[in-house]
Amino acid sequence: MKRLTLLPLLFLTFSIIGNAQKKKEQDQNAIKDMCGCYEVTFNFAETFQYSKDSLYKPSESKVAKGLEWAQLVEDEDNKISIQHLLQVGRPDKPSIVKHWRQDWLFENTNFYMFNGDNHWNFVTKSSEEVKGQWTQKVYQVDDSPRYEGSSTWVHVDGKSYWENTTDAPLPRREYTKRNDYNVTVRGNRHEITNIGWVHDQDNKKVIREKGKDDTVLAEEKGYNTYVKVEDSKCKAAQDWWKENNKKWALVRDKWTKVYNRNTDLALQAKVENKALYKYLFSEYYSKKKKINKIIESFVKIK
Repeated sequence: MKRLTLLPLLFLTFSIIGNAQKKKEQDQNAIKDMCGCYEVTFNFAETFQYSKDSLYKPSESKVAKGLEWAQLVEDEDNKISIQHLLQVGRPDKPSIVKHWRQDWLFENTNFYMFNGDNHWNFVTKSSEEVKGQWTQKVYQVDDSPRYEGSSTWVHVDGKSYWENTTDAPLPRREYTKRNDYNVTVRGNRHEITNIGWVHDQDNKKVIREKGKDDTVLAEEKGYNTYVKVEDSKCKAAQDWWKENNKKWALVRDKWTKVYNRNTDLALQAKVENKALYKYLFSEYYSKKKKINKIIESFVKIK
């Protein structure tokens, strides 16, 4: 009799495990659907302003287009890494720009949360808090930290999407022109579509000062569309990655050692009046020893 009563429990257990594995595979497929060659359109517009300054000028709306190759770098059971490469210029002789990178970690518990002015706080969450979730970790062009957050992929009514709100540094289109705020609170939605995917953003431009409540200066809408095209259109980007991926693996390895210190992190914006990406984009920095040394010169452990 005891064996008979155990059978329903065993069946339920296997059913739960099977459903969880099926859901995880759906998540993995959705993430990897962001790989490939895309015609990208970046759209940003400031929507609401809350400044008390009568002379306040909103950011100009921005629309930019280009080809982007999203290269699968790592494909493991609990980690998927995708490197983005912009292909710009003349179609017959394009230039390649190493762009952002996104790593997806399953049920990750360690985070570097941006807190303004080139500082990231090391934060841990319990396994229960992140159960079934994927963390998206986004990195700068030099593979330094940018922002990250953990949420659940949703697959319903024929849609697959992931939503999260997290603090982030100012994007390049802003920090090269503005210094009146220091944190972007990013509302990110990644949705897979039948023609590619969409990065939908609802952002807040925030002034953060120690000992004071955050002040929202303005809000912004971002809507970036990725329309899938033949991979052959991004051949130049694919070739560039084949030639340069070993160097950037060394860069990632060094940053991994930095992140594994598991402590608050501060970075210098410039060393000898030069940003990190300008060093790393140089052919001079192609060997492990030089790469490690220049990255370490920008790192300040709090």
